Amino acid sequence: MTTNENSQTPTTPTTPPTSTSTAPSRRALGTTGPAVFPVGLGCMGMSALYGEADRAESIATIHAALDAGVTLLDTGDFYGMGHNELLIGEALRSAPAAAREQALTSVKFGALRTVEGGFTGYDGRPAAVKNFLAYSLQRLGRDHIDIYRIARVDPDVPIEETVGAIAEAVQAGHVRHIGLSEVGADTLRRAAAVAPISDLQIEYSLISRGIEEEILPTARELGIGVTAYGVLSRGLISGHFSRDRALAPGDFRGMSPRFQGDNLDRNLDLVDALRKVADGKGVSVAQAAIAWVLSRGEDIVPLVGARRRDRLSEALGAMEVRLSAADLAAIEEAVPAGSAAGDRYPAEQMAHLDSER
Repeated sequence: MTTNENSQTPTTPTTPPTSTSTAPSRRALGTTGPAVFPVGLGCMGMSALYGEADRAESIATIHAALDAGVTLLDTGDFYGMGHNELLIGEALRSAPAAAREQALTSVKFGALRTVEGGFTGYDGRPAAVKNFLAYSLQRLGRDHIDIYRIARVDPDVPIEETVGAIAEAVQAGHVRHIGLSEVGADTLRRAAAVAPISDLQIEYSLISRGIEEEILPTARELGIGVTAYGVLSRGLISGHFSRDRALAPGDFRGMSPRFQGDNLDRNLDLVDALRKVADGKGVSVAQAAIAWVLSRGEDIVPLVGARRRDRLSEALGAMEVRLSAADLAAIEEAVPAGSAAGDRYPAEQMAHLDSER
């Protein structure tokens, strides 16, 4: 295990700016991480949890993202039990050399799966870290992973041991940067005392704002960036989800409390209110929601889970949306903090979230 003797200091303000920038300048992932395109591509839906995906369209979407300047590709070794990493590897091999060279891979590990696709826990033991890493490098076809993070804290293994094992992989050249996922402020501090942490990946959107009270200020204090997933709440606040939509078998949203019964009705009422603000700006609902996340600070990089090129194009258009103080006030009046109905995961999965304790 290595110890980080250097304190990390924040480079971003504790209060966010009041507008997004139209220039696609890079955003730094903390004080020690890489500079990346302001929006990243979350690739999970191309392999898992949202029903069948079109392989050719998925690869074309990754290529389109790289062509647009996107640098960060986010995945997990358990997305489709390795399928997603193989898909990304194929997409990178078939991409132009310049695009392939700019791509950065962010990989989550540690989730234990069954043949039937169930989740049985998380493994953060140092030996397991090395094992998971070896398989990911093989599937991706790369000699290193740019950001490596455990998907959820293993309750039986101190975070110091897990992070220490990743730090050893950094020293060996197999990993460039250490990230974390869905951890609380205390765990964030403990991990940062072991080795430099580039970023915390955590859900953050108009209807998932729990990080604002303690986790985000702590990350900023420690100089740790945020890669925000779920910025459209799995399509719920994209403007494309309807009350009568039939979900495909195996679609995660069929079990998600926010998509159930009265909760869905109440949440889509929030979307209707957001739509009025977006229409007034001449932008889509999804663009307004993503632009809001972009406005929260230069240390936050939203991950968009586009599976198709048209959805990707819409999402990237959010970078062109300028939000004034009045616009931000109108958005937050339409979707007040804490107004979402239902938890973001089923109860058994909420129990695995260190960030919710």
